[in-house]
Amino acid sequence: QVQLEESGGGLVQAGGSLRLSCTASRLPGNFDYYNWAWFRQYPGKEREGVAYIRISDGTTTYLDSAKDRFTISSDNAKNTLYLHMNNLKPDDSAMYYCAAGGYGLNYRNYLYFGQGTQVNVSS
Repeated sequence: QVQLEESGGGLVQAGGSLRLSCTASRLPGNFDYYNWAWFRQYPGKEREGVAYIRISDGTTTYLDSAKDRFTISSDNAKNTLYLHMNNLKPDDSAMYYCAAGGYGLNYRNYLYFGQGTQVNVSS
């Protein structure tokens, strides 16, 4: 069974930074075979795509509000995906999920999700 485990969430003041990690195990095939993404979800809302990476050629896509503040990256040798988040805002407070086996920023395209890590940004 595929496992994606997120970590790195927490409470931070507005303007601060966090780095989220997602470690994968039991993937059918190599880590860098997959496209990866980060999503976030507000209570009562659908998951929103924040960042996407196509590891094969390094192509990335970001939610407009995340551009210039968030960076998606990976360490393929460690089977780990990252989301570096800078200049955090209270509106960034949400549950963050990593996902694999899809494309783009639509959560419906993805096969695998982690359990999520909570990010809270205080004003």
